[in-house]
This record gives sequence, C-alpha cells and structure tokens, in this order.
Amino acid sequence: MKDFHELLVERRSIRRYTPEPISAEDVKLILEAGLLAPTSKSSRSWHFIAVDDRQMLERLAGCKPSGAAPIERCALAIVVTADPTMTDPWIEDASIAAAYMQLQAADLGLGSCWIQVRGRFTADNIPSEEYVQELLGIPETIPVLCVMTFGHKDEVRKAVDTSKLLWEKVHVGTWNGVE
Repeated sequence: MKDFHELLVERRSIRRYTPEPISAEDVKLILEAGLLAPTSKSSRSWHFIAVDDRQMLERLAGCKPSGAAPIERCALAIVVTADPTMTDPWIEDASIAAAYMQLQAADLGLGSCWIQVRGRFTADNIPSEEYVQELLGIPETIPVLCVMTFGHKDEVRKAVDTSKLLWEKVHVGTWNGVE
C-alpha cells in the first residue's frame, strides 16, 4: 500500500474476476482483517464462511435474481454473518468486518464486491438469508448480512474523482453549520 487515502480513492467494487485462484496466504490475510475489526463491547459476534468451491459459488449466486452474478465468477466468497444475541449492533459490527476485508483485499491488489443478502429475496421469493443459511448449514438464529466476493480483477475501474465528493453532506457543529 502506498498510503491509506490513496487506497480509499482507488478501491472500487469489482464484479468481474479472472479464473486465477487467490493464494492461501492472501485468503488468510483477508479473513484476519475481518477478525481484527472492532465490535461493540468486544462482542466479536461475527462469523465468516469462506467458500471457494466452484459449484457452491454457482449455487450461492442464486441468493437473489439480480446483483449476485459476481459470486459465480469470483475465486473466493466470504459469507458474513453475526449472532444477534451477543450484541444489539450486530449489523454494524458485521458491516465493519466486511469493509475491513474489502480494504485488505484492495491492499493486496485484489478486487472485491459487497453482495447484499439481508432483506433481499431469491427469484422464488424466498428470503435470501434463509436460502444462504440452508445452503451452507448456517443456524437459522445466525442472520446473513452479505456475501463478499474476492478475486483477481478482470476489469479496470477509474479511481474516485475527489473533486466530485459531496462536501455539502458534511455538517459542522449543527446540521446547518451554525452554532
């Protein structure tokens, strides 16, 4: 990594991947990044299911009718779940872990994409969470937040144009910036 800000500017969601596998060392670093993510009251309520089996990836891609195609083409998918009985902000904790994994992948030169599962439905109108839980043997008490896809990039995306950042969305002191 050159510097963290540059990583943030250059990281983009990647939906197309080469068939090249991810090294075991890189997979470990990505998972470790998730395990290093902060959680509310150190609850560490998240669980990660790493999937690299081609047939299972194809089946996982059926979790929703649109937007899940990258799962089929990635080298690695990590299903991000959490135990809501351990902490109320489990969604936030799992989201931070997923973002940490994305940043680690970007630092390694790999692409990634967040595939939303929570609150979505399959083509047969089955809740996507239930579909993924059943497919991977996840207890029904452990909700699925998302599927993170990872792989070697097979597309080039331009870095974010920082001149187009929405600074009007930043408020200082109060909503109107007047104290």
